[in-house]
Order: sequence, then structure tokens, then C-alpha cells
Amino acid sequence: MDIQQDIIERIKQSIDIQSKIRQSSEITNTIESIIQRCVACFQSGGKVFFCGNGGSAADSQHLSSELSGRFYFNRPPLNAEALHVNSSYLTATANDFSFAQIFARAIEAKGNRGDILFALTTSGKSENIILALKKAKELGIITVLFTGANPFVDAESIDHIISIPSNDTPRIQECHLLLGHIICEQVEKRMFPNVQGGSC
Repeated sequence: MDIQQDIIERIKQSIDIQSKIRQSSEITNTIESIIQRCVACFQSGGKVFFCGNGGSAADSQHLSSELSGRFYFNRPPLNAEALHVNSSYLTATANDFSFAQIFARAIEAKGNRGDILFALTTSGKSENIILALKKAKELGIITVLFTGANPFVDAESIDHIISIPSNDTPRIQECHLLLGHIICEQVEKRMFPNVQGGSC
């Protein structure tokens, strides 16, 4: 397969997965529920947290900044945070306890009942993500999991699951960012219905 064919094939694979998502009422209904819960959380003074490893950490930081900064409109900031951005905390906790505990301890320190935790893991089997979801559930924090087709997680710890119908890590991450952007857009639109501004 030459380079041009390979490029086209990768684009086709991404489109095919997104088409499956578009046709899934389960996924779109879940996204709508997540949007409603995020709006309710922010309206009540709550916080939204994100966590993930590697590329999912980058997506977590990206999506939290869309809420805490701005998405389409110039408007007041929303209280959103990626849990991995304090490198001193991260390395101290990994060293003193274990890497598996980094997100669970962070959400225990920062989270309150009614807040929301978005956990991103393409495999669904990252130990630090699973422990964070369990700790959040114990604390009465709403849990949202973005994952792939076959997650290895205890569904009892999760309020909302978005399973991308793929086992290909890059394609899953592309869809996580797409759906995350949709959530950020809709939350902003509903939190600030009278604000107008240009996109950045």
C-alpha cells in the first residue's frame, strides 16, 4: 500500500467509526445526559474534573481548558481541571504511594458530592483510572468513562459510559475529542445562552 492509499484508508477508518457513533442512539442519548448533568453541576457551583494517561491526558487537559477558558464564546470561566497538571503532586504521589493512586488521591482531595469526573482510557483497563472512578463513586461524584469497544471496568463505578466501537487507539482518541468538543459546545451554549462571540 503506497502512502496516498494509506492516508485515505486511515481517513476512511475514522469516518466509518464516526458513522457508527452517529447511528447509535445509545451513544447520542448518553451524550445528552452528560451535557445535562454538566450544566446542572456548574449551575450548582460544582466542578468538572478530567483524567487520563498519555494521549488521554492530553485530551483531558484540552477539554478542561475548553471549559475553564472558552470554547466558541467570550464568557465567564467554568470550573474544570485536568488532574495530572501538577507535576510535583504527580511525582510525589507516584513515589510515596504508587502511580495507581495518583488520580484517586487527587479526586479525594479536590472533589465534592455532585461534581463530575471524566475518565479517559482507550483500553478501559488503566489501574489509576479504575481506582479514580471507584473513589469518585464513593464520594458521590458523578462518573463518566470515555473508552473503547471492550472496557475492563466495573460498570457499578460508572454513571455514564461512552464506548467507541473500535479497538484502534488513535481512532478511539479522535472520537473522544470529537464527543468531548460536542459536550463543551453544548454546555457553553446552555450555560450562557445570551453570550455571543467569535470562535478562536
